[in-house]
Amino acid sequence: MDGPEYRMEFQRLTQWTHHVLLPVYGREVTSTAPWCSRWWEHPEAVAQLHGLWLAWAALTGPDADMTGPASWHRDFLGPVMSSLRDPSGPFAGCKPGDHRAKQPPPVEPLFPPPHAA
Repeated sequence: MDGPEYRMEFQRLTQWTHHVLLPVYGREVTSTAPWCSRWWEHPEAVAQLHGLWLAWAALTGPDADMTGPASWHRDFLGPVMSSLRDPSGPFAGCKPGDHRAKQPPPVEPLFPPPHAA
């Protein structure tokens, strides 16, 4: 996704995160359970939260079966929140009101450029 489609999807994700997920499941921020108030600046967090939100929509919507919410809690909410809030996870080093940008690990080129003859 990109352009207007991405912006709309991101806006819906943000609304859900700020008005459903965090008020109900956010829990207190500690050094062993960090959260970044600028979560949207962490690509891993956006990807995981997007998946969590999509699963929530599929498993709790009007067409979901009666066990959908329980499945969402067990199979999606717990693992994703544990991953995000892990002390070495995407919010490591962030503190309330203090975002710390992360640098991705270096990657060697898969195919080195051809040598000049």
